[in-house]
Amino acid sequence: MHQKLVPLLIVFALFASGCAGTLPDRTRAPNSYAIPKTLDTRLGQLAEAQTTGREDNSGFHLLSGGLDAFVARAFIAEHAQVSLDVQYYLYNNDLVGRLFTWQLIRAAERGVRVRLLVDDMDWEGRDMNASIMAHHPNIEIRIFNPFSRGVSRISQLIARYGTVTRRMHNKSVTADNQVTILGGRNIGDEYFQANPDLAFTDLDVLAIGPVVNEVSRSFDRYWNSDLAFPVHLLNPSKINPHQFDAARLELATFIKQQSDSAYISAMGNSKLAKQLQQGQLDYHWGPASIVSDQPEKISTGFEQTEYHLVPQLAPHWEAVKNELLIFSPYFVPGKEGTAFLTELVRRGVRVKILTNSLASNDVRIVHSGYIKYRTKLLKGGVELYEMNTKRNAGEKDSFSGASVFKGSGKASLHAKSFVFDREKVFIGSLNLDPRSIYHNTEIGVLLTSRGLGQTMGEGFDTMTQTRAFRLELVTDRYGKSRTLWHGTVDGKTKTFSMEPYSSLWDRFKTNLLSLLPLESQL
Repeated sequence: MHQKLVPLLIVFALFASGCAGTLPDRTRAPNSYAIPKTLDTRLGQLAEAQTTGREDNSGFHLLSGGLDAFVARAFIAEHAQVSLDVQYYLYNNDLVGRLFTWQLIRAAERGVRVRLLVDDMDWEGRDMNASIMAHHPNIEIRIFNPFSRGVSRISQLIARYGTVTRRMHNKSVTADNQVTILGGRNIGDEYFQANPDLAFTDLDVLAIGPVVNEVSRSFDRYWNSDLAFPVHLLNPSKINPHQFDAARLELATFIKQQSDSAYISAMGNSKLAKQLQQGQLDYHWGPASIVSDQPEKISTGFEQTEYHLVPQLAPHWEAVKNELLIFSPYFVPGKEGTAFLTELVRRGVRVKILTNSLASNDVRIVHSGYIKYRTKLLKGGVELYEMNTKRNAGEKDSFSGASVFKGSGKASLHAKSFVFDREKVFIGSLNLDPRSIYHNTEIGVLLTSRGLGQTMGEGFDTMTQTRAFRLELVTDRYGKSRTLWHGTVDGKTKTFSMEPYSSLWDRFKTNLLSLLPLESQL
């Protein structure tokens, strides 16, 4: 090593250690686990009535509409009697976030044990409010893989690169260890059709049966992980009962003010709410298993794939015979993924992929990773579709056919699902990009059900025909390949020769970013 570099390296090391900060000792944080004997609860009785005679199979109800997806969460939280285990990457303090928080507090006041586990990526500045909420004896909140407090997060992204840059992306809520909801949605207005400016097209499933215990076991692993810090350790300020009472009163006042809002009214008129109340929800039945990353994935090297989800899915990808349907809002297949998908086509498998367009993508930098492989995929016979960001008047849900609440605003794909030969389905939090595959932790359910497979396939067909652009690779008169986007706009067929609804500046930035060595972080 050049001697002149030694002082610089020492200074950098000292700077990095100072920017990294420290975390409190969490070794005394007590372990806790899902409560097993809950069959006598109301939710347990509802589940047992449906599962009798089907003990080896699990039941699944697809939650494609955002309003219904929140109604389902509110229902199981409201009817929980023993426990609520809640795990999310993002938990916003907006209308939906406050409504759900109110449900958790009300549950705790009924004696329900509430465990809330949230990733720290978007939690900055919220430790005090969380500590006040966790002052209730039945509520415990833990923050996963926290940044050090009192130190700039930006500096930690550099000094703790490879640690705080890896996040818990899991999303699930489980009530009484009898009913679970998991899929692609975080807690926030845009995921549940409560944001007039942005509406994510997303997917969850409500599940009953043996698969629920698997979700609970996964939650316990994360909850008891060395990376899950009780919020009071991160916020040592002493909390008194008056602070909780004041916060509860403020939230209760807000909820009362919203009682006549269009969103609350729509929840009350939900057909799903009535079906849940009457125990008349329709389910798809079949064998199922939870596939998930282990929390150790965050703290170990990329090569230690025994902690990874993707190897669990690999045999199902390789076994597909006729058709593979992919919903992936953030899609960066890389060289290996591109080669695999085009090889499937060469074997006679029809591969169709729905992802976001440049205009519909809420994380534009990810699009820069995707466009590098777009031409190769099209040349290899992969059928690509990109989401149309423009919403249609009177839009219907692609899976249920129901009217979409708040159909205005920008549309963006957020569903993460794979359909194998319309017989086997994966629904979860996994994107097909390096960040999901190598860096973050994910969870999903893999189920075999011809009925659900057909429903998902028909939903894919409807979405790609009415709400997406079909990409076509053509050769111009000079022998140069270029891409065309074909779609329906205002009821008429239209073709774009450039990224639809994007500006010259948008396209320039995206192409520039595609030249930078960022792919491993996308």
